[in-house]
Amino acid sequence: MKRTVLALFMIVAVGLAFSATAYAQAAKPPGVVILKAAPLGGVKFDHAAHSKKPGATCATCHHASKPEKAMKGAQENCSDCHTSVAAAPMKTKLQAAFHDPMAKKGICINCHLKDATKKAPLKCTDCHKKENV
Repeated sequence: MKRTVLALFMIVAVGLAFSATAYAQAAKPPGVVILKAAPLGGVKFDHAAHSKKPGATCATCHHASKPEKAMKGAQENCSDCHTSVAAAPMKTKLQAAFHDPMAKKGICINCHLKDATKKAPLKCTDCHKKENV
């Protein structure tokens, strides 16, 4: 009986250890990702570097889900909900999830314009590169 209880305890302990490791890995932001599907070229985005900016949180870029399109995870790729052409129930297409057509306002350009160091790229081709496919 004691062996059975001990074996059950060990199985639960090992399971908890693996699930804690999996949770910790899931919470870690990705490194460099390529944001594709832009006509000007993909954007090489250093997710880890951006997430270390002062005041940055996951919610800075990954907004809460809308009732009509519930999220499947705590954070998702923008393209999981926003597509090149907005498809119901979404009203915002993928490009507009990042910036307006003239790149004068939006989630990316707003931060770039506020950058106190003035090192953030501001021209379209500073971020969008044909080689980033």
